[in-house]
Amino acid sequence: METCSMMKAYAPYFDPEFDSLLERIHGPPVTFDNESVEDYTIVKIDCVKKQDQLLEVVQVLTEVNLTITKGYISSDAGWFMDVFHVKDENGKKVSDQRVISYIQQAIGSNRVAKSKITTQTSKVYDTTFHGEQTAIEMTATDRPGLFSEISAALADLHCNIVEAHAWSHNARLACVAYISDQLSDSRIDDHRLATIEHHLNSILHASNASENTSHDVKSRGLIGIGGSEGTMTTVERRLHQLLLSVHDFDVPPKQPLYPPGEKEAEKASVLIENCAEKGYSIVTVQCKDRRRLMFDTVCTLADMQYVISHASVDSRGGCAFQEYFVRKMDGGALRTESEKHHAMKCLEAAVERRVCEGIRLELCANNRVGLLSDITRVLREKGLVVLRADVATKMDKCVDITFYMRDIVGNNVDTELVKSMTRGMGIIDLEVKNEKVVKPNTTPAVKPRFSIGDIFKSQMERLSHSLVAYM
Repeated sequence: METCSMMKAYAPYFDPEFDSLLERIHGPPVTFDNESVEDYTIVKIDCVKKQDQLLEVVQVLTEVNLTITKGYISSDAGWFMDVFHVKDENGKKVSDQRVISYIQQAIGSNRVAKSKITTQTSKVYDTTFHGEQTAIEMTATDRPGLFSEISAALADLHCNIVEAHAWSHNARLACVAYISDQLSDSRIDDHRLATIEHHLNSILHASNASENTSHDVKSRGLIGIGGSEGTMTTVERRLHQLLLSVHDFDVPPKQPLYPPGEKEAEKASVLIENCAEKGYSIVTVQCKDRRRLMFDTVCTLADMQYVISHASVDSRGGCAFQEYFVRKMDGGALRTESEKHHAMKCLEAAVERRVCEGIRLELCANNRVGLLSDITRVLREKGLVVLRADVATKMDKCVDITFYMRDIVGNNVDTELVKSMTRGMGIIDLEVKNEKVVKPNTTPAVKPRFSIGDIFKSQMERLSHSLVAYM
């Protein structure tokens, strides 16, 4: 006891301002520059490195719907430096101070506003009014009308679907739904939850009866999926993880579930080669450019347990070029051809999962019991299949729904027919768009090899200038 007392008495003193020392030396970790480039905002991140730092940064930029057109990343020697060229969702520079403050707070202090959630409909919703919810995760072999059957089952079981997201890729379906009790809007008790899981498993099992594939229904408590080192796992990343878990990247060749159309134009070109001198594997991804592309690539590399030390991304002429210098968690490069082949297939799938051509249906409706079930049933009866779905309830009890759909036999879908089908369902606003694949420029500009030496040089110069200024 005396020893403990002595140790406590002579405990070292820490200056309370020590935590802000690095920021006072180097400046704020996140800065915005709207002056240097005419058409873009330059976002610079300069901070101490931590696990999954790049994923966290790209995730935050994606959450506020910024498009990354160019980026340079270096994170060796315990320090993390990023430079991004970004635009807002309207293709303009980032000028909204609320967005700037959110990014600076989320990245700079690692504190994200808990009352906000960003969904794939590119809107931010307040989730505090929903009460307690249960999250249900589902994976299965997809078939036409499966999402409609899931919606109908939840309605029959007196569940209110507060939010739902579903992706279909390579005949595999992944779905995350947040549900509550229909009457009390409260969390569903464990006894009822077991019944719901059993009923949903019966529906999913029918999808897998003709194939030797697995299905799964898992439930969780209140919204919030934890990630490594406190990183929040978004719904989008969870959908990537679920599809990865059912090997959507490795479906055996056969007749596709839906006609492919022009989706071959979206095929990614992935190449992996080793840099023996530095001990890295260099991952190169070239494909048609689109929003959230970098997030899909970076989160998939992280989920495959690869550490990104350096990266360069660029997009022009409708084509995106991404280059990542990665190592495995044990510090080594990808040594075997089977490792490289597996990683290439996973990255190709990550690029393709969001790609949907056909009809995009956006609607806003007054929330009521069985709304989602009714809408999906009508679409199913008319021979339309849902390839992606995003559903979210807003504070005024309205529901925003986005469906990506196509005809089951590959015919063009009449937009006026879709509008007429959804009339009389309490819909407030409705918009139907054709999602056509635009082929990118097949001869993108030659991209110079990313120079680690240049990054090291600039990092040492910055550190030297900062120390001189501090002294």
